[in-house]
Amino acid sequence: MDIDKESLSERDVCTKYITPALVQSGWDIHTQIREEVRITMGRVHVRGQKHYRDEPKRADYVLYYKPNIPIAVIEAKDNNHSVGDGMQQAIDYGTMLDVPFVYSSNGDAFLEHDLTAQYGPVESTLSMVAFPTPEELWARARAIRKIEAPHHEGIITSPDFREPGGKEPRYYQRVAINRAIEAIAKGQNRILLVMATGTGKTFTAFQIIWRLWKSGAKKRVLFLVDRNILADQTRINDFKPFGGAMTKITGRTIDPSYEVHLALYQAITGNEEEKKIFREFSPDYFDLVVVDECHRGSAAEDSAWREILEYFSSATQIGMTATPKETKYVSNIDYFGPPVYVYSLRQGIDDGFLAPYKVIRIDLDRDLQGWRPERGQRDKLGQEIEDRIYNQQDMDRTLVLKKRTELVAEKVAQYLEATDPYAKTIVFCEDIDHAERMRQALVNESAEHVRKDPRYIMRITGDENIGKAELDNFIDPESSYPVIATTSKLLSTGVDAQTCKLIVLDQTIHSLSLFKQIIGRGTRINEDYDKYYFTIIDFKKATELFADPDFDGEPVQIYEPGPGGPPVPPTTGPEPEPEPESTSGRTKYYVDNVEVSVVAERVQYYGNDGRLITEELRDYTRRNVHEEYATLEQFLKVWTGAERKREIMGELEERGVLLSELAQHVGRDYDAFDLICHVAFDRPPLTRKERANNVRKRDVFTKYGEQARAVLDALLDKYADAGIEEVEDIGVLNVQPFSAIGTPLEIVDLFGGRDEYLAAVRELEDALYDA
Repeated sequence: MDIDKESLSERDVCTKYITPALVQSGWDIHTQIREEVRITMGRVHVRGQKHYRDEPKRADYVLYYKPNIPIAVIEAKDNNHSVGDGMQQAIDYGTMLDVPFVYSSNGDAFLEHDLTAQYGPVESTLSMVAFPTPEELWARARAIRKIEAPHHEGIITSPDFREPGGKEPRYYQRVAINRAIEAIAKGQNRILLVMATGTGKTFTAFQIIWRLWKSGAKKRVLFLVDRNILADQTRINDFKPFGGAMTKITGRTIDPSYEVHLALYQAITGNEEEKKIFREFSPDYFDLVVVDECHRGSAAEDSAWREILEYFSSATQIGMTATPKETKYVSNIDYFGPPVYVYSLRQGIDDGFLAPYKVIRIDLDRDLQGWRPERGQRDKLGQEIEDRIYNQQDMDRTLVLKKRTELVAEKVAQYLEATDPYAKTIVFCEDIDHAERMRQALVNESAEHVRKDPRYIMRITGDENIGKAELDNFIDPESSYPVIATTSKLLSTGVDAQTCKLIVLDQTIHSLSLFKQIIGRGTRINEDYDKYYFTIIDFKKATELFADPDFDGEPVQIYEPGPGGPPVPPTTGPEPEPEPESTSGRTKYYVDNVEVSVVAERVQYYGNDGRLITEELRDYTRRNVHEEYATLEQFLKVWTGAERKREIMGELEERGVLLSELAQHVGRDYDAFDLICHVAFDRPPLTRKERANNVRKRDVFTKYGEQARAVLDALLDKYADAGIEEVEDIGVLNVQPFSAIGTPLEIVDLFGGRDEYLAAVRELEDALYDA
């Protein structure tokens, strides 16, 4: 019997037509064909203290030449669509996955689009029996990508490290790995990968090294980091499969019997020639050198990192960074070349792999208006204070106002108490002295929590071993303490703080790369610990760097080397990096009796376009509501006609109307209806309690019996306390005071049954909003 194709679902078309066509063309259903492949996680949206995810992007089919070499994407449609209706979706997914060929099919034919075509037709139609074989597609891909020598193919198709149940590379990690491997196989010896903090650079590096090492292309490997904790995390986590072939260089000795060496660059170099132990190796000893966080030193021609790289110049070298440093004075691109792949913070947030953020910007009067000492005034140490105006740039660098520190600590503690007192928090300070004073101020503001455990607040800086010893506990999701870490530089890069929910900026930051590294401490998502987004509290206008067009753009080389070498950085003006943690050589004045107050506080949100919403919240709300409801009458019609008001609230929040944040600004005792009517349409609001009392005054429920009226009266109390969501949720009947009246079944029977109870609730809602 003939099958009516038009009656089949999209999934039926896949099963009955597309999959058989692929198998007939030689594609292995077990190793080369994957269906319903999830590409992204779905972007996280934050609404007040709540969040939700978009649906993830899923490809109907991804075809693989080898298990780690995706080569084509197919998007299927049911037979009521044309053969090409899935093409735009296929192109989107194929571009993300970096495959050369994409297809659309409705079961009648395939439409092929060659994403690499430079000559000839870009799109062509193929019959269901003419789909290319794996070898045909790979031959075309090899020709396009100029993979010519047999040994090139052997390196490029070398397998990943995989273990049963182990993690597989995400789509962008796969692209980064394959692009790096292909470039190296074809002879490129300087590789730059740019991947946002939290996107798994170390895991990506491991897979690149593993494939080159197992294929025999690179046998001796040096992996360079600049923090001990980074080397240790790498050794025990991502690089663990190297086992006995791997060592960490310690004690300034090198054992050449190992093939994979992890090294803290400070451990193998030094200021004195005899301490440069990397010279114990011959210059051609290593086949591959990988530099983690290469922005931190290798960008400068005269850096110790660069000295190591130039000594091992015959090796293939890979630089990995979230923040390539590109200034007139230093450059990653000048050394490594343009990046072979860029995965940005914005893309990571859009894909749902990274956490979005909101910014609370707090401006203090002494920062903005400045402070000038009286003539001859001395600080509490007896130092005469230089007579000039001190402003935000000076605070806690040259001028310490005790009451400013206390105010910052007070605002941080207030935020935590209002949200989650045990949310992991990093407070970035100007230097060690500032970090210690901030620790003291926070201890006094959070005394109740500190009494429970003195580790609630710890200073974690490079000079203090007790604090540094707690770093592992701070970044361990399983460890409750420390909760708050005050620091200056130690936590600014490389530390994998998966559950950090609050970043406090009380540090002057001019460097875009440093700013991105600091923000990166919060961008990791950890669903097991309910970490989907993070908050930034900014006291130093550092978040103005979000507006820099280069913040999340493609790295562009602007290096200007002169004929005699690189130019000398200026000695005045903004520094490319903050001062060292030590305050030696810098005069500081300490003043205790100057009052400090907040002059402005505003909240900014991560918008759908990847930019911070900087307009005033009321204006932003009005604009978003008016895009859906042009007039108050339109809104009232939809609101009163809705069976469940919370569905309207959900739709508004999906449009970007931040009801929870709006309530904080306008008044927590207003419900969504009054917030919208007041802010978007200038209608005077009524509190929930006022609306409930108005209903009682009109005595609209006389037709019900005494017990039923008691239930409705209790629902009015619930509305006044918590809003319309509680009234609409029938589960409210399980709690007091309803449970004292009877079981949910008994209560609905008071109204004549479930339908009659819901009708009474609807009547209550109509009465509430009839004002």
